[in-house]
Amino acid sequence: MKTILFAAITPLLLTFGVLADHPVNVAENTGVALEGHDPVAFFTKGMPVPGNSEITADYHGATYHFASEDSRDAFQKDPEAYAPQYGGYCAFGVTKGKLLPVEIDTWQILDGKLYLNLNKEVNKTFNKDLEKNIEKADEKWVDLAHQG
Repeated sequence: MKTILFAAITPLLLTFGVLADHPVNVAENTGVALEGHDPVAFFTKGMPVPGNSEITADYHGATYHFASEDSRDAFQKDPEAYAPQYGGYCAFGVTKGKLLPVEIDTWQILDGKLYLNLNKEVNKTFNKDLEKNIEKADEKWVDLAHQG
């Protein structure tokens, strides 16, 4: 009975985003996140490092590339620690309720989280009132994540 009930309501839950993954900024034809850069390297190397397309892991429907198996293994142990905030979309765009692309060189780690923005100018605007912008983006992300 429980299996039948779950099977009956799962499509409804997916329709309303209850079980669905949140949107992730990926390359249109490949499903690769962070333009193929290793998400762990931002934290361990302090810079964007291109990943190897043969060393991958999937998370929230996106494929991440890694420069090494050690990076991939660290990511798989705790993907929330390394995955970019707001699915890798522009953090400032999320404050406005929009899912915008990013330039990889706008990356920054704040309070142990990876943030990216549309471009360097938008990154400066985001940083002018950082605490307020992160709070606003966190609030907006709840709705945006359910639309994905």
